[in-house]
Amino acid sequence: MSIVVVVGSQWGDEGKGKIVDLLTRHADCVVRFQGGNNAGHTLVVEGRTFIFHIIPSGILYQNKTCMIGNGVIIDPAVLLQEMDSLAAQGLTVFPQQLLISENAHLIMPYHARLDKAKEAALASGQKIGTTGRGIGPCYMDKIGRCGIKVGDLLDPSLFQDKLRANLEEKNFLFTKKYQLAALDMSEIAEQFAGFAERLTPFIGNVSLALDAARRRGENILFEGAQGTQLDIDHGTYPYVTSSNTIAGNACNGAGIGPTHIKAVVGIVKAYTTRVGAGPFPTELTDTVGDTLQERGHEFGATTGRRRRCGWLDGVVLRDAVRLNGLTGLALTKLDVLSGQPTLHMATSYQLGNQTLSAMPSNIRQAEALRPNYESMPGWPNDLSGIQELSALPQAARDYIKKIEDSAEAPVQIVSLGPDRAQTIILNNPFNE
Repeated sequence: MSIVVVVGSQWGDEGKGKIVDLLTRHADCVVRFQGGNNAGHTLVVEGRTFIFHIIPSGILYQNKTCMIGNGVIIDPAVLLQEMDSLAAQGLTVFPQQLLISENAHLIMPYHARLDKAKEAALASGQKIGTTGRGIGPCYMDKIGRCGIKVGDLLDPSLFQDKLRANLEEKNFLFTKKYQLAALDMSEIAEQFAGFAERLTPFIGNVSLALDAARRRGENILFEGAQGTQLDIDHGTYPYVTSSNTIAGNACNGAGIGPTHIKAVVGIVKAYTTRVGAGPFPTELTDTVGDTLQERGHEFGATTGRRRRCGWLDGVVLRDAVRLNGLTGLALTKLDVLSGQPTLHMATSYQLGNQTLSAMPSNIRQAEALRPNYESMPGWPNDLSGIQELSALPQAARDYIKKIEDSAEAPVQIVSLGPDRAQTIILNNPFNE
């Protein structure tokens, strides 16, 4: 029995979906433990593209159990749309394949509306870059102890009591502060009654199910959303998401003890990207950045927004190793760097006369950072068809070694393209 956690080591969009998909073949259970439909995992399987926002990407394997933990916040309309989309592609999701935690919180219509209204009210230089999907307001209600949980769908009376109390406050904000029309309770209640009818067979206690799987000796894979630098506590606050994205939250977000986790794999893109606002020390606003964006097809799977691109930030990667306790790395999109004559990697930051080896917590300092780079030669070769590490150009192998030395963590997987087959697995974390 092995329990492995997969997390993003940068600002998200590192290619977690593909790596989770690859490791799922060795797992019996795949568990999503945080975030909402503000994240997306894109998979290319035998030429077919699948994009997941809530359902764990392990659902493509018919003999696996997928679970959505209590740390996830769920928009039931999006979840059902995702299930219907899979069914249209011949992949019907059955209750024995998907278990949704009764303690996960629901994203309600007023959450997305508040999210957009608050962002619109901010001055241009103060906007966070939220996806507008209600993620922050939903987590606020959760922490404020007025949230509505998935399990409340099973008790219509309790659901309506909670909805009524929430709308009293939210409609006051809509009408008095944002000059918007009030939401109608009966319409929302009717809509969610329909959601409840379809979702009831999938709702249960994920913590108990995970404990039972562990006791049976099954392999469990936890998949996170976003990346380490978007963590609400440890990221570039306030330009972060509204949940803890680091590996420790796998325990909180699913209901399993930390002593059971065996390995933590950090996904790191061979360069760095970021969507939305916030500090980005290695960002490239020149033709090199444009080339990385075009070759890497750097558009958000959820929003379609263009990703900002830059050189690999070794400081961010070291922070991720420390914060997550990474036991190994999965390096993605190494193929995108082909053709760059010289590669650069940030090994420290300059802040005035100070040299920093970690991302500062002060946001103004973070925005003023200048990277200190180490340079190395690139390679002209196309890497997409290579199947063995030894077949990579020496410069590519040197680049991998530089990453390992800087991060003080071994590269276990190297991805050379979007398809499952375009991967070199050096060490399977489930076999450690």
